[in-house]
Amino acid sequence: MRKQIVAEKGAAPQGPYSPAIVADGTVVYVSGQGPVDPQTGQLCLGSFREQAERTFQNIGILLEAAGTSWEHVAKVTAYLADYGSFAEYNEIYKRYFVSPYPARTTIQAGLGKMAIEVDCIAVIPK
Repeated sequence: MRKQIVAEKGAAPQGPYSPAIVADGTVVYVSGQGPVDPQTGQLCLGSFREQAERTFQNIGILLEAAGTSWEHVAKVTAYLADYGSFAEYNEIYKRYFVSPYPARTTIQAGLGKMAIEVDCIAVIPK
């Protein structure tokens, strides 16, 4: 059983996908999120730090709407337009996660105007 999660406070999807899906009521799969302003639907194209913060805020909104939180994230995949931002990404990442950290993959990717996109998988606590 799959349930679509669309957060009232979150950014609307920019294509034919669900912002997040809860599977069997136990796991949430958050689609790739970027620095989109939930109010305007426009990209927030500031510094890497500003884009990363907005991206993580968007993920947090979806996690909350799905009934979970950062502490229940098991896997994170991050796409960075410039791998030179890796150290700054780690600094921001550590404000959202504590040990034991989720499993993680970080990839350099062509993201158009965005500097970062992140998706994750989290469990829903019972």
